[in-house]
Amino acid sequence: MSKQALLKPIKLGDMELKNRVIMAPMTRNRADNEHNAPTDLHAKYYKQRASAGLIISEGAQVSYQARGYINTAGIHLPEQIEGWKKVTDAVHDDDGRIFVQLWHVGRISHPDFHNGEKPVAPSAINANAQCFTEEGFKDTVEPRALTTEEVKEIVQDFKRAAKNAVDAGFDGIEIHSSNGYLLHQFFNKSSNQRTDEYGGSIEERARILFEILNAVRVFFPENRIGVRLNPSLDGIFGMEADEGTIPTFEYIVKKLNEYDLAYLHLSEPFNDVSDKDFLVSNIAEHFRPLYKGNLMINAGFDQESGNKVIEDENADMVAFGKLFISNPDLPVRFEKNAELQDWDQDTFYATGKEGYTDYPKLGEEK
Repeated sequence: MSKQALLKPIKLGDMELKNRVIMAPMTRNRADNEHNAPTDLHAKYYKQRASAGLIISEGAQVSYQARGYINTAGIHLPEQIEGWKKVTDAVHDDDGRIFVQLWHVGRISHPDFHNGEKPVAPSAINANAQCFTEEGFKDTVEPRALTTEEVKEIVQDFKRAAKNAVDAGFDGIEIHSSNGYLLHQFFNKSSNQRTDEYGGSIEERARILFEILNAVRVFFPENRIGVRLNPSLDGIFGMEADEGTIPTFEYIVKKLNEYDLAYLHLSEPFNDVSDKDFLVSNIAEHFRPLYKGNLMINAGFDQESGNKVIEDENADMVAFGKLFISNPDLPVRFEKNAELQDWDQDTFYATGKEGYTDYPKLGEEK
């Protein structure tokens, strides 16, 4: 029998991955300590999943300002760097590879995280979403619009986070430009009504991403940098798509061809957008002809559909989220066509080991 497409190796620049089963970045809220630093529990969790071709870590905030959820690990304090070192050492000890996802939530935040001050955004437009605080889920508020100088400071925050990622031992970084967070807020006209160099035309709304890419490649070669996008996101995380949304992402994706990236990471729609004729229902199929490098796809894939999207040459890798939560040895289970375990959604954003490090590997007892 020929090897499954998902289980074939692939090269990302100078790094060869042992398979194309990627662990997607997932917020897990386990950094419940004074410094929001990764712990020994994080190290165990990621080590258990080192059979992935590549692990992309949970989003790590690049500054205090970047926070929007409780107990998420950052990558801007010395204590956080030391915590991530435990994680990368544990993954590398099991012959795994791991990138860190660099994250700024922008307006998907709350004054509770900012000493009572408003969170920041491209424009003072409420996302009308919710964020997870110490007191439970709370509605977002109208954010404060960033000054031009503050936008440039955020670019430097990403640059410093990339340096910290080197110090923490990561194999690479992924820029989180997706899911309604800060960079995505700059891309969309519904959330960006700026009149400076970061607003207006498609090129100017996308400017921050390319400034960040140019900044972080000082510390990581381009082929150790990934970018994540969610082109058809609509009605979730405060995003409102329009006729200009897909052309904006087509511009971004084409311009990314100017960089020798490790990969472009795209999400299929999180909800049904077939009634919006200005959105794309099949993201991989639409964007594959536009992007010349390694394309990673995620959202809702299983073993069968993951193999098919690679066989059809619409993607090169598939990122799995929930399946990797409940099946720490997911590539092994795919190889053996073994039964997959169900996940417990109630423990996704809890604290402690339950629903985190207590899912057994094949042949182990729970």
